[in-house]
Amino acid sequence: MLDTAISARPDIADKRLLRSFAYVNGRWIAGETGEVIPVTNPANAERLGDITALNRSQSRAAVDAAQAAFLDWSMTLPQERSAILRRWFDLIIEAKDDLARIMVLEQGKPLSEAMGEIDYAASFIEYYAEEAKRPNIEGVTSHLHDAEVELWLEPVGVVGLVTPWNFPAAMLTRKAAAA
Repeated sequence: MLDTAISARPDIADKRLLRSFAYVNGRWIAGETGEVIPVTNPANAERLGDITALNRSQSRAAVDAAQAAFLDWSMTLPQERSAILRRWFDLIIEAKDDLARIMVLEQGKPLSEAMGEIDYAASFIEYYAEEAKRPNIEGVTSHLHDAEVELWLEPVGVVGLVTPWNFPAAMLTRKAAAA
């Protein structure tokens, strides 16, 4: 939990949304060096808090943990994946006001735009929650007579996501929910 300016704000109801650590392998961790990256309000330069900086070995361990978790994830049934994504969608909608306020503080986006972005971000998760239940099998015309070819779209591994500064929530969910 952040014990800095943003966590003291009365307009953020759910303080669990304010984390300064990195989530790796099912737990919140701090960087080994103690280095942090300050988070400031661009409107007034107020320091809102800090996020931990992971070193190279911690970053590698995070990727390795994700790859290990991927093996189980890739074996989950489509209905299970859909339910997990749907729960993520529900949590975002429940926290919409707080998420929008945090976005305003961290980014300077107007509240009405931030509220719209949270809805937009959630819509990607809702879409992929529904799509997860549908098998992705395509028929492809073969170059051979009397042959059938199927194209299966399935998980292949861990991905790294790069998101732009101007749509931090929507571009994260657009990429992560699809993955």
